[in-house]
Amino acid sequence: MTNVPPLRSIAPFPEARWADGEAAVFKSGDAVRVAARFPIGHYRVPRYIRGRKGVVESVIEPRALNNEEEGFGRNAGGKRHYYRVTLSMTELWPGYAGSPLDKLKIEIFETWLERA
Repeated sequence: MTNVPPLRSIAPFPEARWADGEAAVFKSGDAVRVAARFPIGHYRVPRYIRGRKGVVESVIEPRALNNEEEGFGRNAGGKRHYYRVTLSMTELWPGYAGSPLDKLKIEIFETWLERA
């Protein structure tokens, strides 16, 4: 993630910044793309949504541990946000025969999302 969280408005410290992972990187309505990574091992982002575009429906609070890193023993307790993301079925499945209004809603950890 290359985004720098916004400055906090904390008097008398106008230059105070959010700690890494403390502020949500995305907000409701943001267009996102699920990262197109295919690492070896068990990861909790289905392959069929990787590389696809969606919209953040909501930020899930409170922040949580990265359960993928925890599963491999690589997390030092850092926390970030999960997001409920809505993806169009026509984005997921070329030639989808259902309604163009059909959507998939799924929770995705912050490290898997990028701005679209």
